[in-house]
Amino acid sequence: MTGRIAEVLSPEACARLARAVSRAEAGTSGEIVVMISRRAGTYRSVVLLAALIAALILPWPLIALTGWSAASILLAQAALVAAILAASQNERLRLTLVPRRLRGARAREAGQRAFWCRGLNRTRSRTGVLLYLSLAERHAEIVTDLEVLRHIPPESWDGILADLVRALARGDVEGGLTAAVERVGTCLAEHLPAGPRDPDELPNRVIVAD
Repeated sequence: MTGRIAEVLSPEACARLARAVSRAEAGTSGEIVVMISRRAGTYRSVVLLAALIAALILPWPLIALTGWSAASILLAQAALVAAILAASQNERLRLTLVPRRLRGARAREAGQRAFWCRGLNRTRSRTGVLLYLSLAERHAEIVTDLEVLRHIPPESWDGILADLVRALARGDVEGGLTAAVERVGTCLAEHLPAGPRDPDELPNRVIVAD
């Protein structure tokens, strides 16, 4: 899924998600933040590597199967590289050149980086939870602070993330995120219930990185 975030999630939807976060936090000391990113990386180096490999491979079948001159083969190499670079200007096509494992790794790194850069590690009880979604990679990640990690192992979120990715594939971004927020809140309330004086330390608004 590519394109601007506003095309898949309206301001009204973001407002509804913020209210869902507020409801989910009502029964827990956990602090939930939702962040939606258009993409986790540009992958320019991957495209350049693909173009280089293609250019290196191309001459061998031409030498074996044709009577082309060295100059003609050189021109064919240049044309192939130019075609790959031109095609890579389309984000959807560029992503097809990137292995799924690399896309997932880049999205995980982006989620971890956002957790620290956005200050989710600064809550007084270390109960920050980032629900990170990268649209282009169709990848979701939950990053938690130390106190949450002490009570809830990372694999506990796997089902929530799998359902969110399936909702994203259907195009139901708002529904998938709302359900994920509710389930995260339920899990947090079970292990980290709200205290008598538990301030709302992090904003409930959806963070959009377009």
